[in-house]
Amino acid sequence: MTREQPVGSGDSTELGRFLRAHRIRVSPEDVGLTAGLGRRRTPGLRREELATLAGVSVDYYVRLERGKEIHPSPSVVDALARALRMDRGEHDHLRDLAACAAGTMHRPSASPSRSVRPGIKLLLESLRPNPSYVISRTTDLLAWNASGLRLFPGMEKWPVGKRNIARYIFLHPAAPALFANWNEQIRAFVGSLRSLATTDPGLPGLARLTDELLLESPEFARLWEHFDVKSRGHGHGTFRHPDVGDLALSYQSLRVDGTQGHRLVTHYAEPGTPAHDAIVLLDMDAYQHTA
Repeated sequence: MTREQPVGSGDSTELGRFLRAHRIRVSPEDVGLTAGLGRRRTPGLRREELATLAGVSVDYYVRLERGKEIHPSPSVVDALARALRMDRGEHDHLRDLAACAAGTMHRPSASPSRSVRPGIKLLLESLRPNPSYVISRTTDLLAWNASGLRLFPGMEKWPVGKRNIARYIFLHPAAPALFANWNEQIRAFVGSLRSLATTDPGLPGLARLTDELLLESPEFARLWEHFDVKSRGHGHGTFRHPDVGDLALSYQSLRVDGTQGHRLVTHYAEPGTPAHDAIVLLDMDAYQHTA
């Protein structure tokens, strides 16, 4: 498979591609400009329009987009983010790209550990019946309670080393039916991996995972080229679980201190609600299967 460059090289070309991807999504009307007469050759804003909105010269912006300029100032980065109507996550990602282009981004050099402390495993058990698990930065499933694994039907049949949330969502045949908002889920996971590919492109396992998904998932390959970035630490979602029915759950993701990016994720519902009753059933069933 031919790749445009190594995943997440984080260089000035990646910065240029991200800017262009967002420029073509913003219409003149979005930013208070008139489209003018005649047919526009490209969608979105022209380079000169964006340069004017951001208060930089056209030549400077063209060099940014082509990867010739690698030291945009923080004020220029902020001005471009405002002109392109970026949200907070996209704005932060643009700052990271600029830092990578300039060579000032700090990247951890040590290989991340997959081990989970006994105390964290005990905490996972104490969170029952709420489905809970620990994931790595590349969404490898590192530890879980019984319902945390059973929340993803069929995951338990995969070898432990293959268990990965992103891989499950894109490649497991049960995933599209499991998630009521599957399209939103896949966009979020692509965005998360795209962001990670910028901030730590050499992270062990990242290139292997993204290569696998690019090769085997047309949805992943299509969304990868959109240059969306997402970062969500909490929210809501509905699982259409084949064993216990619909589960309308909230979730919270928390950083595990003392690790290299591990996160503890727990899904929960208000006691007394049908969703809470369903996760109690899921936990009981899952625990019986693991006993």
